[in-house]
Amino acid sequence: MSRPRDRWIDRIRSMLERSGFYVVATTGARPSSFDLVARRDATLLLVKALKNIDALDAEEAARLQELGRLFPAVVLVLGQRSGVAPLEEGVVYSRYGVPIVHETTLREYLEKALPPFLYASPGGIFARVDGDRLRALRLAQGLSLGALAAIAGVSRRAIQLYEEGQGAEAGVVERIEAHFNEPVVRPLFVFERPAPPKADPEGTPPTPERPRAPTGDALRDGVLRQLDGLGLEVTFTARAPFDALARAEEILLTGVGSLRTATRRAEILHGIARVAEGHAMFVVREQVHRTSIDGLAILNVAELKRHRDPEELLEEITEREGS
Repeated sequence: MSRPRDRWIDRIRSMLERSGFYVVATTGARPSSFDLVARRDATLLLVKALKNIDALDAEEAARLQELGRLFPAVVLVLGQRSGVAPLEEGVVYSRYGVPIVHETTLREYLEKALPPFLYASPGGIFARVDGDRLRALRLAQGLSLGALAAIAGVSRRAIQLYEEGQGAEAGVVERIEAHFNEPVVRPLFVFERPAPPKADPEGTPPTPERPRAPTGDALRDGVLRQLDGLGLEVTFTARAPFDALARAEEILLTGVGSLRTATRRAEILHGIARVAEGHAMFVVREQVHRTSIDGLAILNVAELKRHRDPEELLEEITEREGS
C-alpha cells in the first residue's frame, strides 16, 4: 500500500502532466533534494513536496538553489502547513529564499492562469503594489497623499512607499482597491527564476564556489577528477539521484557506484536527463558486459579514462543511451 506522501506526490505529478509538463519522479531514489523534475517548453521545474515547510532548513534550501542554478531550473516547494497552521491558498511563502506555495495555488496558476498576488512575510500577508498604477489612480481623482493615506488607514509616508513599489499589507490593499474599485497590485509569477548574481565593479559576475574532490569516496573522487580533467565544469551534488552535474555544451548527469546501484537508479537518472534535455551516465568500478540499463549509459572506470575530450565522451554516451 502506498504511503500518503507518495499519493500526494503522484497527485502533483498528474496535475503537472495535465498542464502539459513532461514529469519524472525521484521517489525511488533516497535521499533526494527534490521529488519531481518537470519540463514544459523552456520551463524546467525542480519540485520538492513538504507537508510541514518548517522542515526545509538552510542547508537543504541551499542545495535546491544550487541545483536550480546548475540546470538551470525553477525551484518550487509545495507545502501543506507551517507548524500546526495550514498554508493559505493564493499566498506565496518563502524559506531561505525558496518559494513555497500550497498545491491549490499551483493548480489555480496552471489550470486557470490565476497567479497569486499575496506573499507571507514577517508581520503578515502582503501584496506587491503597482506603484505607477496607484499613483495614476490617485492623481486621476485629485487625491493628495494624505487623503489616500486617510482612506487606507496608513501614514502619508506609507503611500509614498507604495507608489515606489513597496509591498503593502493585504488589509491596506483591500481598502485601497475598494475605494478605487480597481486592482493596484502586481501578480507573483510562480515560475520566476531568481536573478543571476550581480556583477562586480569590473563587470564580471562572481563565480559560485563549486564543491570539489575529495568527497571521501575514492571511486567518486577519481571520476570527478577525470571529468574535471576533460575540461567540464563539474559540481558534486549531495542528496541528489546523481553524484555530479557536469556541463560543456550539454548537461551531463553522472552517477558513481556499484552496478547494483546503477540498476536501481537507471530509470530515474535517465528520465531526469531526458527532461533536462541532457545526458546521463553511471560509472562503476567492475567490468560490465552491458553498455546501458533502461537507457542509462554504463561505463567502468577504465572506459572513462580512455576519453581525452568531452565531445568524444558525449558521443559514446549518446551511442550507449540508444543501445
